Amino acid sequence: MHQLTAAEAEKRRGLRRMKTVATGFLVAATVIYALARWRELAGAPEWVGYVRAAAEAGMVGALADWFAVTALFRRPLGLPIPHTAIIPTRKDALGASLGDFVGTNFLSEQVVRAKLRSADVARRIGAWLSRPEHAERVTAELGNAVRGVVAVLRDEDVQAVLEQAVVRRLVDQPWGPPLGRLLGQVLADGSHRRLVDLVCDRAYEWVRDNHTTVLRVVSERAPSWSPRFVDELIADKVYSEVLAFAWAVKTDRNHPMRQAVDKFLIEFASDLQHDPETVARAEQVKHQVLAHPEVQNVVGSAWSTAKRMILDAAEDPSSELRLRVRDGLMSLGRRLEEDATLRAKVDGWLESAVAYVVTNYRDEITTLITDTVARWDAEETSRKVELQVGRDLQFIRINGTVVGALAGLVIHTVSQFLF
Repeated sequence: MHQLTAAEAEKRRGLRRMKTVATGFLVAATVIYALARWRELAGAPEWVGYVRAAAEAGMVGALADWFAVTALFRRPLGLPIPHTAIIPTRKDALGASLGDFVGTNFLSEQVVRAKLRSADVARRIGAWLSRPEHAERVTAELGNAVRGVVAVLRDEDVQAVLEQAVVRRLVDQPWGPPLGRLLGQVLADGSHRRLVDLVCDRAYEWVRDNHTTVLRVVSERAPSWSPRFVDELIADKVYSEVLAFAWAVKTDRNHPMRQAVDKFLIEFASDLQHDPETVARAEQVKHQVLAHPEVQNVVGSAWSTAKRMILDAAEDPSSELRLRVRDGLMSLGRRLEEDATLRAKVDGWLESAVAYVVTNYRDEITTLITDTVARWDAEETSRKVELQVGRDLQFIRINGTVVGALAGLVIHTVSQFLF
C-alpha cells in the first residue's frame, strides 16, 4: 500500500468516523428492537409494538444499505456472493465506460466549441499578457525553452543541416541568371552610379597623391639609351594627362569612360543571363568560392557563433532579444483586449485547433483513461475510490436506517388500522 498524503489521511479519518456513525445507527436500531421485543413479550402497552416495528424495519434498511455500499468495494463478510466487489472485479469495464462517457459528453466538438466560445479565451489571454510581469514571465519561460532546445541539438547535426540546406542549395542553383537579373535591376534603377562615383573619386585621389610612383613607372619603361631628362619630361607629361583624364572622369557624369562602363555592365548583365559561356564561367567562380577553405570555415563556425548569440540573448534579461519579445507580447495582449476583430480570429483559431484535436484524437485521449485504470491494482483501486466517496456513501446507510424505521412505523400503523 502506498504512503498516504496528508489529504488522503484526513479523508480516511473522516471515512472511519462516518462508518462508526452509520454502524452506531444500526446498533441503536438493534438495541431498541431487542428492548421493545422483550417488553412486548412481558406484556408491554400497545405503543411498544410501534417502536419494535420501526426498529425492526430500521435494522433491515441499515443492513440492506450496508450490504449495498460494501458490495461496491469488497465482498460482504468475505462471502462469494454474485455481483459484489463490483469495483475490483469490474475495474477495466468501468474504466472503459468512463472513457466512453468522457469522450461522448466532454470531448465532442459541439461541447468544446461552446465552452471555448463562452470562456472568451482571447480576451483573457490579452488581459493577462498586457501586464508587464506576466509578459516577462512568458519571456523567461521562452528563454528557458530556447536554451533547452539549443542545448539538446548536437553541433555536428546542425552543421550538417546547414550544409545540406544552404551550401548544397547554393551549389545546385546557378548563380549567373539571378546575378544578371539583379545587376540589370541595379543598372535600371541607376543605383550603380554611386559606386562608379566612388571608384572615380578614389582613382583621381590615387593619381593625385602618387606622382612619384607614376614617374618611376614611366622611367622604368623608358629605353635604356633615352636621356634621363627626356624620361622625366615624358613622365611629367604622362602624369599630367592621366591626372586630367581622372579629373574629367570624376567630374563629368557623361564622360565617355562612364558611358563605356555602363555599356559594359549592361552587356555583362545580359551575358550572365543568356550567354552560355559567361554562365559557365560564373559557375566555375561559384565552385571556386564555395570550395575555398575560408568559406568552409565560415559555414562550419556559423552555428557555433549563432548558438553563442542565442544562448547569451536568452539568458540575459536585459538583452535586446528578450526586451523585444516582452514588448511584443505586451503589445499583442493590448491588441487582444482592444481589437474585437483580432479576438474573433484568435478565438476561431483556438476553436478550430481544439475541435480538430478532439475530433481526430478523441479515442487516443480516452484511451489514456482506460489504460490508466487498467494498470491500477484492483484492490488498490477499490481503496482509492472508497477513500474519495466512501464518506458520503455512509450517509446512505444512515438514511437507510432512518427511512426504514419510518417505513416500518407507517406499515405497522396501517396494518393495525386495517386489520
